Amino acid sequence: MLELYQAEGCPYSKKVRKQMQALGLSYVAHNPRTHGGDVRDEQAHERLLELGGEDQIPFLVDPERDESLYESDDIVQYLDRHYGDTGGT
Repeated sequence: MLELYQAEGCPYSKKVRKQMQALGLSYVAHNPRTHGGDVRDEQAHERLLELGGEDQIPFLVDPERDESLYESDDIVQYLDRHYGDTGGT
């Protein structure tokens, strides 16, 4: 299942969530820190750093394709390419 490291109130995270919902994708949302940057969930924050190496959100993990990426525009394009009407599953 897709995993999204994000923050409530972050417009970039919202953009990704909106696209995932539009595509009807199931995902797990992790909230490692607040939109203001304070660590909210230490375990999720450590996992974010372990998986991606950067303290940056949004961050998408797609374990089925062994892919992970930052940047909302890149994530939206990735979702469209792999999960949109012409993208497959």
